[in-house]
Parts: sequence; C-alpha cells; structure tokens
Amino acid sequence: MKYILFKKLFIFVSALIMLPSALFAADFGFAVNFSGGYGNPAIEENKYDYKIDFLPRLSFLIGDNGEFSALAGFTVGYEEYFYYVPEIMQAELTMRLKGSGIIRLGRMGYSDPLSFIAEGLFDGAQFIYNSGAGSFRIGAWYTGFLYKKNINITMTENDLAGFNAVIDYDKFADTYFAPKRMFASIGWEHYSVGELVHLNTAIIGQYDLNDADKKYNSQYLIVKAGIPVSKFLFELGGCLETLQKSDADKDEFDLAFAAEAGISLLFSGERNSMLSFNGKIAGGKIEDTCDAFVPITVKYYGFVFKHKLSAISIFSLNYSSRLHDTAGVSLNMLYFIRNDLGTVQGYPVTDNEGYFLGPEFSAQVIWSPASDLQLNLRGGLFVPQLGDAGSQEKIMWRAELSAAISLY
Repeated sequence: MKYILFKKLFIFVSALIMLPSALFAADFGFAVNFSGGYGNPAIEENKYDYKIDFLPRLSFLIGDNGEFSALAGFTVGYEEYFYYVPEIMQAELTMRLKGSGIIRLGRMGYSDPLSFIAEGLFDGAQFIYNSGAGSFRIGAWYTGFLYKKNINITMTENDLAGFNAVIDYDKFADTYFAPKRMFASIGWEHYSVGELVHLNTAIIGQYDLNDADKKYNSQYLIVKAGIPVSKFLFELGGCLETLQKSDADKDEFDLAFAAEAGISLLFSGERNSMLSFNGKIAGGKIEDTCDAFVPITVKYYGFVFKHKLSAISIFSLNYSSRLHDTAGVSLNMLYFIRNDLGTVQGYPVTDNEGYFLGPEFSAQVIWSPASDLQLNLRGGLFVPQLGDAGSQEKIMWRAELSAAISLY
C-alpha cells in the first residue's frame, strides 16, 4: 500500500514537472541511474547492494532574465533491506538583475571554497554580484527539509543516530529528514588576483535548531588559493573553526582547524592525462588547546574506507587519463592517519596507541559510447595491515558497476 502511495506521488511530481512543457517552451528530460556493488565490509560477511534512481527534470525561461529548473527523484534499492525514497532534488529560481546581480531562490547547490565543510543541495536564498573586483556572494540555507542520506549531516551523536535510523513511513517526519540546522555564508572569489592567484574566501555561521539537549553551533573562516604555473596547479587552503557546545549543565567554547594542499600536473597530448597529489588535515582534539574539527556536511574521499573528515588526515595520489574518445581511466591511492587517539573509533582501530590507519587502492574505468549513456566500473581495497592502528584487522574491499542513461 505504501509503495503504491509513493509511486502515485512520484507520478504526480513528474506530471507537475512535465506540465509546463505542454504550455510553453521548456527543456524536459529523464534520466535513469543504476549502481550495484559487492564487497567485504570487514566487520561483517560479504554483502551486495544496489539502487536505481529515476530522475525527471525540467528547465524553462521566465521572461528575459529568469530561469526555473527542477529535478525530482524516486529511488528504489537494497542495502540489507529493500527501500524506496521519493525526493525533490532541486527546485531553483534564478533571476538576473540589471547590471551584474543574480538572485537564486529554492533548493539549490552550494559549496564552500574547500568543498568539504558544506556542500550539496540546500533550501534557501543567495545573492551574487559579479564585478571587476571579483564575485561577492551572500546567502542563507536551511537543512531540515532535505532527505538525510543525500545531505549527510552528522555533527553530533543525535544527528548520527537519526542518520542511521531506518525510514519508517508511519513516522515519516522523524525518520526521513536531515537534522534541523541553519547556516549563512558571505563569500568573495577572484579568479586572477595580480593576474596570477585564484582566491576564494568565505565566512560561514551554522546554528543548531534541533530539539535536543545538546547543541552544536559553529563558525568557519575559509581561505583557498590556486596558482597556475605552466602545466602545474598549486593549491593551498585553510579553515579556522570556532565552536560552541551547550547542554543543560554547561557551555563550551573551543577552536578547531583544517587545511589542505595540492599540486596537479597536466600532461599535454590527446589523452589529457593528469597526475595530482593532495593532502587534507582535519585537526584532532588537543587537550586545553583545540577540539576536533567538525564539518557541516560529510564528504567521503575513500571509495572503500569511508570516514568523516574529522580528526583525520588523508593523503592522496591520483592519475587519470583519457584512453580513447569514449573511455577514460583513473588510478587512486590514499593513506589515512588519525590525528588523536579518541575521535576516530571503530574499524580498523584496535590498538589505541596507533595513528596510522592504512592505505586504500582503487581503479576506475569509464566508458561513454554515446552522449546519453555512461558505464562506470570501479574496484578498490583498504589494507589496515599497512598501518599500526589495526594491523590485525581484515582487508576491506568493494567492486561496483554503475550506469547512467539520459533521455531528452
């Protein structure tokens, strides 16, 4: 009965998206994404999972200066249990003002300069002003109406418990939505300061609106710079976090930090090959000095080993190349190091005196025989034996096949 109900809801949302195309000029499309994987999660037996996304989309112009775009989604899948999820993935109105101003309203994409503090689709509003002095941006967003698995907010233990809870459609409001948080951002970006440096900065304030005893509010000062030199690109960025933890008994104020540095080399030729090295450091807890860094949204950099970028360092080496007009390949190696002995727990940690978690190796082949079809084969393994925090733990591995088909 519930499946039929949400099938009808999906058809209704799709009809709403398609309706304007029958009334005036609009761009309508439909995409289907499939992914299936099999692997060893190390702490359990081998298991498989799959999911299929049905994605109708629509965009159309409003007058001479406006545009509306929308994307709905209906996902069915299996990961230890069968599930289905309806979602409005995007609903954005963009208005271009006289001069160089832009107003964005609705469910839209946002990314901080470092792309690992707040990134994804959020509900809110943003004003952008482009000028010779750079791009100025100010906006505010709310997270409480988003589907929790796609935005991945786990700033507190209460957030994490809600994220892991199975969706119960009899308790839809309590099990579907992401934690209730509001954040605002002021940013400035200039692509060529001194005709050399690409500079991107932002200040973000995040406020906990959840009905919970423990609150976590935070503010972030972010700076990132990129310098192209011949075939090289050097990147350097950092973030200072101020945070406030409060409950019925006490209020705590603390500092945390994160940083990244990278270098990329683009090889000339038809293959467009690139070799890059990147290091990310999310500070850990140091007694009487600073707390562990906590981002607003969680972004995973490992394909097999996934951990929040908090109190952990990740060093990665990546090589990608276009083998053919329709095919490409990438090879990746990452190494994970925890930055304190308390924040990162669970697999593979068994020895509380060890900091080195181990490396991950993965490879990916992408084949796109047509503009509306893409196949992706990926595999990898995480080897804790090459670290000292859990050298007796089993290897974690995964293989995955995905396909994306677009219908216009």
